[in-house]
Amino acid sequence: MSKIGSAEEKSCDACIDGSVGPAVVFCCTCHHLLCKLCHDYHKRNKILHHHQIVGLDKESLKLLPSIMKPTEHLCSQHYHEKEDLEYYCETYKLRTCRDCTLVCHMDLKIADLSNIAKAHRDAMREALMCAQEVTSKLTKAINANDEMAEQVETSRQNATVIITQAFEQLQQTIAERKKMLLSEMEDISLSKTTALTLQKEQWMKLQDEIGRYTEMTSHILQTHTDHEMIALGDLLPTELKATLKKVEYVSLIPNQYSSMHVSINTDSLIKELSLFGHVMDSWSSETVAKVKEMYHIKMETMTSKRERYPYGGLQVKAELRPKLHDGAVVPGEVEDHGDGTYTITFTPQIAGLHQLLITMEGKHVQKSLCEPLDMRRKYNILLSLEQLTSINCSDPAGIAIHDSGDIYVTCLTDDCIHVFDQAGQHKKTIDSKEALGAGQFNCPHGIFVKGDVMYIADTGNNCIQKLTIGGMFLQKFGVYGSYVGQFNKPLTVIVDQNDRLIVADNNNHRVVMLDQAGTWLFIITGKVSGSHGFQGPYGLALDPQRNIHVAANGSNTIKVFTPEGTCVRSYGDVKGPSGIVIDEEGYSFVNEKDGNCLSIFDPQGSKVHSVCNLNGPRGAILDPKSGSLYVANCGAGNCM
Repeated sequence: MSKIGSAEEKSCDACIDGSVGPAVVFCCTCHHLLCKLCHDYHKRNKILHHHQIVGLDKESLKLLPSIMKPTEHLCSQHYHEKEDLEYYCETYKLRTCRDCTLVCHMDLKIADLSNIAKAHRDAMREALMCAQEVTSKLTKAINANDEMAEQVETSRQNATVIITQAFEQLQQTIAERKKMLLSEMEDISLSKTTALTLQKEQWMKLQDEIGRYTEMTSHILQTHTDHEMIALGDLLPTELKATLKKVEYVSLIPNQYSSMHVSINTDSLIKELSLFGHVMDSWSSETVAKVKEMYHIKMETMTSKRERYPYGGLQVKAELRPKLHDGAVVPGEVEDHGDGTYTITFTPQIAGLHQLLITMEGKHVQKSLCEPLDMRRKYNILLSLEQLTSINCSDPAGIAIHDSGDIYVTCLTDDCIHVFDQAGQHKKTIDSKEALGAGQFNCPHGIFVKGDVMYIADTGNNCIQKLTIGGMFLQKFGVYGSYVGQFNKPLTVIVDQNDRLIVADNNNHRVVMLDQAGTWLFIITGKVSGSHGFQGPYGLALDPQRNIHVAANGSNTIKVFTPEGTCVRSYGDVKGPSGIVIDEEGYSFVNEKDGNCLSIFDPQGSKVHSVCNLNGPRGAILDPKSGSLYVANCGAGNCM
């Protein structure tokens, strides 16, 4: 059976040497492959002509199982009694009995028939197992393909809704703007028409008055005698001159321009609209110092001939100035070596760009204020761990810092936001009596402060709330659900450089980007197979390249996506990652609420340090001015 189904050219089993020609048919009675000559012999032979013959093409072989007779197990040779076919001649591929083996196959390769049959069975079982395994893989691949196709269709539908909503909003905005411009045009036109009408009425009134005096004067000149003229005197000329005098004080030029200037730059608008939307499948200086770590700069003095000045004694001063923050100036300590060289030593207190100003004999050293120095943090040691003991907050979850230095902390069980000063003293509470309506909270988690506006991930109400830092309600986005415009347990909200909101929609396993009006821009779904998928997004952060880092609590990893939503890498083997924050150097601080620790990763994703002994940490925030890291230590009911 195996030789029939092989793709190789088959030789005739009935010929002595098989050299006449290839096999063209199979005899189901003899179980032999036959060449054309042997096939003709079968048809002419009285004994063999009744044998069942099938061709070797695919359609004929399909009939083989239904017509093939059970194989005879007794030898049919006439020169001995019928015996069991117990042996197999591997040379001629024939079954033989004991006598035939001794007489005809003595010097050939003989094997036990049961062993050969067992080998065939084993080969069939192996082939069957391989077929089942491959079939299972193909089934899984087909199912995965169908699932991916469904996800693509869902993504297409979501994208269609987002694009349609965006352009409907654009159309509405354009229609409203058109209506406004037309209204402005009508107002200006009415104002011009009214002014011209009043001016025309004034001119016509003067014209009528002058006409009456002119007509009267003409009539008197024609009809009155000298005595009547004397009686009238100069009354009429005086009145006429007075009326004509009025005209001298009236402008006879229309006081309005006939045209209206329309300023609509359609070219630039069309260009922007042609690039509107996308659908898609910094400078840094050399690290020269670490915060809280002493740094040395060696300086040589030169003569006007560019030769080294061999003596000391010059008055050299240096100071380190923060470039981007309102931090204190750090004075440098100057050591005079007496040979024209000086060592300037300083210890940076805050992170960020600084400028080093050096003066010699009261004169500024050229270029010393031009090169920015980037003060980096040293992450392999823990500098301090301070508890804001004034915070009386059960289950703190999110934490944010205002430009004033005030600290805002969300409280899960009290459904409120506590506000503290930099010293940790409680200032006020922003809360709601019941978790319903605008500006009222139900288990608020993430909080983000930008300018004088704060954004709260109101987890229990399945929405994002927008308030002033004073607590006045501004706006609310989202309701419960899994479609566009809906959330299911949003845990974190952040705002990027373009004022777009990015939300971790935890139970929907996706990250959503919205504009300030609440319009959905695009979705990063975690419901995909392979390395791009994730479950239960909790924390969000943006790195210096504006990539979105997603702390996937359900996947125990950090996923990194481009601003367009393409997954580029993942890092971190973390236990229940919750809050995540990234500094200006690209270092990631990840709270592990299930591991009760804080892990620090370098820009390449390698862990450089861990801070333990925390209790279910949630949110985290870096103070850009002091470089301090604040952690909402939820399980302990405090902030560190």
